[in-house]
Amino acid sequence: MYKRPVAIDLFAGAGGMSLGFEQAGFDVKAAVEIDPVHCGVHAFNFPDCEVIPKSVASLTGKEIEESIGGKKVDLVIGGAPCQGFSMIGKRVLDDPRNSLVKDFVRIVRELDASYFVFENVKGLTVGRHRKFLDELFEEFEKVGYQVRAPWRVLNAADFGVPQNRERLILMGAKNGLKLPVYPLPTHVRPGVGSTILGDFGPNCRDALDDLPDAEKFAGLEINDSVMTTRWGMPSDYAAELRCLELKHWHFGYRRAWDPELLTSSIRTNHSTISRRRFMETAPGSVEPISRFYRLPPDGLSNTLRAGTDGARGAFTSPRPIHYRHPRCITVREMARLHGFPDWFRLHVTKWHGARQVGNAVPPALARIIGAAVIEAMALKPTRPSSETSLGDEALLRMDLSQASKYWEVERPVSRRDQRSGARKRKQVDIEAERIAAGV
Repeated sequence: MYKRPVAIDLFAGAGGMSLGFEQAGFDVKAAVEIDPVHCGVHAFNFPDCEVIPKSVASLTGKEIEESIGGKKVDLVIGGAPCQGFSMIGKRVLDDPRNSLVKDFVRIVRELDASYFVFENVKGLTVGRHRKFLDELFEEFEKVGYQVRAPWRVLNAADFGVPQNRERLILMGAKNGLKLPVYPLPTHVRPGVGSTILGDFGPNCRDALDDLPDAEKFAGLEINDSVMTTRWGMPSDYAAELRCLELKHWHFGYRRAWDPELLTSSIRTNHSTISRRRFMETAPGSVEPISRFYRLPPDGLSNTLRAGTDGARGAFTSPRPIHYRHPRCITVREMARLHGFPDWFRLHVTKWHGARQVGNAVPPALARIIGAAVIEAMALKPTRPSSETSLGDEALLRMDLSQASKYWEVERPVSRRDQRSGARKRKQVDIEAERIAAGV
């Protein structure tokens, strides 16, 4: 019988890495995340995973092991935030701003994990940031781990995601174990000449065309979900995200869900002038006033970003303009462009939901990296026969104060909270309260 290896997700967010590695054949037993709103969304989508609402800096490997019943941890995954540079003459990893990266290494060692996967921004590979990578390799070597060299930056578009999104990926193993090998691209990017053997990857039309238009539903003015039968004919890519066949679950657990429920689709009220500007913007170009990118139907999305969190002022990154409709795309449409299946729920507000997508590693990219680790472990995964229920929808509706109380953690205080009463925070919290109340 196939015994699923155990993974731990650090800096888990809503769970893009968790989902991809589950689909590759791992059981993600614990997720560490400091943001209580993200904790709620992760707990909803992964009800059998232990969510630890703490900073990695305040955790030990022993505490994580105890939270999962003493199970042996085979793999640690995650992407620690870091600055990547410091003052001249000093070690980069000694910079306090990079302490969470050292905590990642520490927890890998304390858990005695067989493997790790560390992901981060492409920017760490250029200029002064290269010193960061050299020191990170040294840190892992000091604690008995080898790292696959040379490191690689992978673009999710090369692995069947209709979005240009590049991430630095480091893969390592304990000394004496077989190192994973970086996966080769599986798809040719739309509109890009290539000699890569593989299928042509999906484009924006493939990702979005079968979704009902959110503006056709009055209920989506105040709610993020609605029941509908107005689904279009799906592309192969969309059919996979709708989980229309058993194979679309890969090696993950099937979730009990209603495929006629359109979620994460609360509408945005644009002015008539904005809509006119959006419509006049050519697909694949940037609208000059708002600086919003208009999606090309036959091409890829630009990189979807998260904006800043509450601690840095809560600024939202712009969502692209739909290629057909004169509006910004919904959170569900963002999720489609990122590769999240339709059963996967995000926070009910646009601000939190979009931030959760923008912060996540595309599940398809995580899945193929997870498959490389599974291969190095000489395992052949099988599809679970059991079905998992999703969590309590109340977890998706909590504002920051409610989520902090639920997880029994202190509510983070932002600079904007201190200076101006958190006007944006109030707007987000009020939106969550209205949606929760159905008014």
